[in-house]
Amino acid sequence: MKNEFDALVERLLGGNILLEEAVGILERRMIQGALERTGGKQTAASKLLGIHRNTLQRKIVLYELGTGRPRARRKPAARAGRIQKRKTSAA
Repeated sequence: MKNEFDALVERLLGGNILLEEAVGILERRMIQGALERTGGKQTAASKLLGIHRNTLQRKIVLYELGTGRPRARRKPAARAGRIQKRKTSAA
């Protein structure tokens, strides 16, 4: 595996690929592979990659790897049923 990786590094350097671009290519492909391996389950994919789930979600957006429809954001349970009180001015 190390020899294959070293050969890849040589190819990237020979192809004038900058480090930032190479990291992006590797990161994108690893995220794709992890999502495929876990059937699209982001929590499992984040554990496989060793990153936080929120980081994975941010990178999915960055690399445009999503399903095409954004997830609906929910209010935290503590705030969901609470009615907001308006401040009254002391007159």
